[in-house]
Amino acid sequence: MKKILAILLAACMMLSMTAALAEGTADAGRVLIYGATTEISGDFAPSSWWTNNATDNMLRNFTTDYGTVVTDQGGALVINQTTCESIEGVMNDDGTKTYTVKIKDGLVFNNGEAITVEDFVWATAFGCSSVASEVEAKLTSYLTVVGGQEYYDGTAETISGLRILDANTIQVSIVADKVPYYFDLYYAGFTPYSMKYWLGDAVSIKDDGNGVYFEGLTKDNIAKQLEFARFNAGEDRVTAGPYNLVEFDQASKQATLLINKNYQGNFEGQKPSIEKIVITKAEDATWADALKTGAFNFYDTITDGEEVNQAIDIIEDEENKAKLGYGFAYTQFDRPGYGKLMFQSDFGPTQFVAVRHAIAMLLDRNEFANTFCQGWGGVVNGPYGTAMWMYQDAQEWLDENLNNYAYNPEAAVQLLIEDGWVYDENGNDYVEGIRYKKVTEEEAGQYQHTKQLDDGTWLMGLIIEWSSSEGNSVSDLLSVMLANGEQTAAAGIKINQNVMTFSELLNYMYRDATQGDKYGVPTYCMYNLATNFTSLYDQSYNFTLDPKMVADGYNTDFIFDEQLDKLSMDMVYGVEAGDDEAYLEIWKQFIKRWNELLPEVPLYSNIYITVYPDWLQGYEQSSYWDFEQAILYATIAE
Repeated sequence: MKKILAILLAACMMLSMTAALAEGTADAGRVLIYGATTEISGDFAPSSWWTNNATDNMLRNFTTDYGTVVTDQGGALVINQTTCESIEGVMNDDGTKTYTVKIKDGLVFNNGEAITVEDFVWATAFGCSSVASEVEAKLTSYLTVVGGQEYYDGTAETISGLRILDANTIQVSIVADKVPYYFDLYYAGFTPYSMKYWLGDAVSIKDDGNGVYFEGLTKDNIAKQLEFARFNAGEDRVTAGPYNLVEFDQASKQATLLINKNYQGNFEGQKPSIEKIVITKAEDATWADALKTGAFNFYDTITDGEEVNQAIDIIEDEENKAKLGYGFAYTQFDRPGYGKLMFQSDFGPTQFVAVRHAIAMLLDRNEFANTFCQGWGGVVNGPYGTAMWMYQDAQEWLDENLNNYAYNPEAAVQLLIEDGWVYDENGNDYVEGIRYKKVTEEEAGQYQHTKQLDDGTWLMGLIIEWSSSEGNSVSDLLSVMLANGEQTAAAGIKINQNVMTFSELLNYMYRDATQGDKYGVPTYCMYNLATNFTSLYDQSYNFTLDPKMVADGYNTDFIFDEQLDKLSMDMVYGVEAGDDEAYLEIWKQFIKRWNELLPEVPLYSNIYITVYPDWLQGYEQSSYWDFEQAILYATIAE
């Protein structure tokens, strides 16, 4: 019955897709239809300003380019020769560093409007304004640009370290405590966004000789326009990338991209030739039938080992190839990231490191990785992936110095006993059922599984509220192997699985009250999701102790450890660009401290495969060269 339903659903998807593609193409088989495993939320703001859903981010990248500094096929920072005439950096006597960036003439947005130097500068300046915080955008340029903190605080009228020298020249000075920086060319990176489109006509940006400043920038002046710009997916969306986002159907979570005819090429001058790309949601239950029937023909970065093997079978299915009129090919590469159980460590049972350790030891991670990856990946013990050069250079050291939290239910129970989980719900000695611990009123907080006894004692139950996204095979496996495992119940732990959309999960994880008051309340101690890293492995601020930055959405693990925070900063700040040895040494110490605190339980790092139609020629994807970059070089076979 499940198989029949899956086929029927796939057929319905195909009919829907065929109708959607009817306009503007004579052969739907030559339209690239991308099956996305993460649904589109519809927030198309610049990356990480508010949310960072993977598919949203891909769509942003498709519609945003011309940054003065970008990464190449190997992940190295390079100057964008299409956009940038030159970049020069000089050290100053006071320890600051100044970059002068010259922009090329003739760049235009997708609507033909000229891109101005102000369009390059305003986003950095916006990050130095308190108005960015008022609209809850997660921007931190005020921490790095000279004069940014003063402008943010309102004690200066201009951002002294950010200058518009002429119609083509930007100058930015970086504060001394952020110099040197391991990825220092990144400081000279400016990406153009239409200021008119994002902030409206009431706002302007100027430089009278003492630094950049805004006129008319208030929350009231920009709120309506900013909201429109974030979620608008119509043809009036103003962008400057290889593709235009021309349609987004909220109900079906489907987006349509068309080539931007005004695009002048990437950092190598490369322009796309695939006219139309449709992004649609791939469901766990039906993706294979959808791929076989042509409901989508591109399936990116397949993670689940069982799915990888299914995909290989589809690629080798000559009969299906004959039915479709085309076949499939694939590429494989190591993942620059990992799947994980993520804790929030400031409330509930997971605020206690012994509980985090015990949960790790109650899950047989080797069996989990083998079951999930099916030979296409394995266990890691920290926040890294097998594609990263640091892991490859330090693999032996990591094996010798990290705790692998081997499966050991008896040791897990002992940890809990030593941490004080030795009571029942009435405060008597624990015998069976759910363990309780005596906690302070502050530790109890507002967590729902706490109670106060008649004598005033606070008890916390070892009950974990877990947020998991719907239709997720990792969630299903965790439910069997951990949440509902006999060893977990025997240890006195109860894990309640709460299934929701991935967008909801992120709202709770970020505690994003702008999406609803309920999301701002700490609710779930544990989440399962995955993280991929760019080639710029910069964890600074991800473990910040600064309450304002935490409120702005940094440190979503809510773990506050001075040593971890310092190492995450020292790893990049104070290390000269190119000094890989110094960077690697601090990276190892950072990973070791992270492994000790265990704000997350790494589950696996795997080999990805991406399946694409065999009529797509020249498609070369890799660990740091994603779909939206690689597709610019691909062509359709005649």
